[in-house]
Amino acid sequence: MPSPIPADMPALTPHIVCRGAAAAIDFYVRAFGAVEQARLPGPDGRLMHAMVRIGGSPLMLVDEFPEMGCHSPQALSGTPLTLHLYVEDVDAAMARAETAGAKVTLPATDMFWGDRYGRVEDPFGHAWSLATHVRDMSTEEIIAASVQGCTGTP
Repeated sequence: MPSPIPADMPALTPHIVCRGAAAAIDFYVRAFGAVEQARLPGPDGRLMHAMVRIGGSPLMLVDEFPEMGCHSPQALSGTPLTLHLYVEDVDAAMARAETAGAKVTLPATDMFWGDRYGRVEDPFGHAWSLATHVRDMSTEEIIAASVQGCTGTP
């Protein structure tokens, strides 16, 4: 009997809708070093399912199918979620994403919680945060640093 969760899959996997999923796959390869795992075109050429792995993590994607309730961020005038990606070098990763066509929405900055962190929007309307963990901190240290950052007190 097969495992209810495949051995090579986590329990939770992002599954995004893209206007132009084939082009999105190409972008994710260039911008984030994605490795294509699967591509299932439908009879009309739109991708009914695709999967890439970025840093070993799966990301499923599909073309827009408005007739099935699948709408891209462009159709919805934005996205309410952000895909978070840890990388070895956030500055290099952001530069690579920008060169591939992403728009930097927050330049990489050292953050109070111990990550160097920045954000980009991909050409398909999806928001990405990229980070490199640079400092281990306790919950108490993070809370103290966040309060200090909000009040400006030492």
